[in-house]
Amino acid sequence: MKRRAFLSGALSAATASLFARHAYAQGAGEAMHPMHAMPGMSDMPAMSGGMTAAQAPLAAADALPAGAPLAVLRTLANESREPGQFRATLIARRAQRPLLQGQPQTVFWQYDAGGTTGNDGPVIGPLIDVREGDTVEITFVNRLPQPSTIHWHGLPVPPDQDGNPSSPVAPGEQHVYRFTLPPGSAGTYWYHPHPHMLTSEQVFRGLAGPIVVRAAADPLAAWPERHLFVSDLKLAADGTIAPNSMMDWMNGREGQFVLVNGAREPQIEVVRDERWRVWNGCNARYLRLAFDDGRAFAQVGTDGGLLGTAREGVTELLLAPGERAELIVRAGQGASRASLIAAQYDRHKMAMSHGSLPAGPSQILANIRFAPGETTQPALPARLRDIAPLDASGSKPPAKKTVLFSEAMDMHAMHQPGAATHRMPSGMQFMVNGAVFDPARVTLTSRRGEVEHWAIANGTDMDHPFHLHGTQFQVLAREQGGVRKNEDWLAWRDTVNVRRGETVHIATVQHEAGDRMFHCHILEHEDLGMMGTLRVS
Repeated sequence: MKRRAFLSGALSAATASLFARHAYAQGAGEAMHPMHAMPGMSDMPAMSGGMTAAQAPLAAADALPAGAPLAVLRTLANESREPGQFRATLIARRAQRPLLQGQPQTVFWQYDAGGTTGNDGPVIGPLIDVREGDTVEITFVNRLPQPSTIHWHGLPVPPDQDGNPSSPVAPGEQHVYRFTLPPGSAGTYWYHPHPHMLTSEQVFRGLAGPIVVRAAADPLAAWPERHLFVSDLKLAADGTIAPNSMMDWMNGREGQFVLVNGAREPQIEVVRDERWRVWNGCNARYLRLAFDDGRAFAQVGTDGGLLGTAREGVTELLLAPGERAELIVRAGQGASRASLIAAQYDRHKMAMSHGSLPAGPSQILANIRFAPGETTQPALPARLRDIAPLDASGSKPPAKKTVLFSEAMDMHAMHQPGAATHRMPSGMQFMVNGAVFDPARVTLTSRRGEVEHWAIANGTDMDHPFHLHGTQFQVLAREQGGVRKNEDWLAWRDTVNVRRGETVHIATVQHEAGDRMFHCHILEHEDLGMMGTLRVS
């Protein structure tokens, strides 16, 4: 049985494991609370040291224009002419966009290729389009006022190349990431920063971009491909990106604008069956994908690439923050219209005292005009790829590990004068195995090449998405209330939602020695300590 309790005074090791929860404020219109500026941030209006508790109100939900054709993502150009080599430069820097009429341009942080201006095209970082077997070399240049990294979310890269919090790139400095993409790594990935206690801000300011790794023999290569990178934006009425409120830290930040390829409610025209790659690049928003008219689609892929066979007749698909999916969307037999929506999903966000906040409304992601033509459609293969269960070799049973998510709120500390003016909120803890993240502490250890069974237990009253660096995993089963149910279908993933009170059982194996991260992918919770280090030897 989970307990809600109010902790007062300093949180001791004993009380830190309580599953306590209490929100400081609630509702969509709660006041914004300032955070102290870091050195070099005086040019960022939403983070300047002169803020007061009376922040500008949020922009109206219809303040951004809607209905433009879906923007095509920028593509990062390969500077190398050698076969099997991909070499490029990514610069993290400020970029400005005119968003609200009559207000100054909004300042984002954005990934750009070397030589570009930073103020053209979608805010989304450029697509990195590579192939299995490629050796990738990307020079990261940090022109931000904060240290940063690039984490290659989901890619099987060496630990020292994965942009972990232990390897920050200082402002004005650069770092070269090098790795080779092994066979079997084809899939839909993304990249984003991972500096400790700064990740959520850097992502909500715009730092994120898609990656596609292509297979030499792709059974869906003939299908037209469309990319939908979903993010959200919390915008003040004065055009600045609003800082996190206490409620954002509590539940994870959800902006009032949900964007696809950087724009609100874009228009899409589908004239033949298409392969869609969809990214959930939001800090905390869950996407329960569906069409508003109930039409079905097929799911053909997850985080780590194609499924063994297509899942036909799907009418909704939940993508937790950080997850990706590949879909087949059919043009149909006649002209029609529908909206792709993020349907209502109750993840049990914290309320002011007892219980949870009600689920937010459904959101339109894009409006689609289906206008099927006479083009002959390729047949969807009966078999997409071979996926073998990740079994331990030999007679030795797999090693078992447990990860427990918990949280604790010290209301006494949270109500102290000035508590809301700190860069990180006071009195709030999100924990893994009873402790907040400590860069000097190793949480778990593994050995290379050994299959392990992990139990990811959510001891809180809200959903948390679990993400493991450095490898994909297979979900074996889900357990709730003492009832265990095997997973219905086999797939490779690196992120999985763990519902409140649920335990998700996974099988995984690490292939490289070094330190890896695992954490909740609600980025505010990660920054507040819901993260651990896995040391692989």
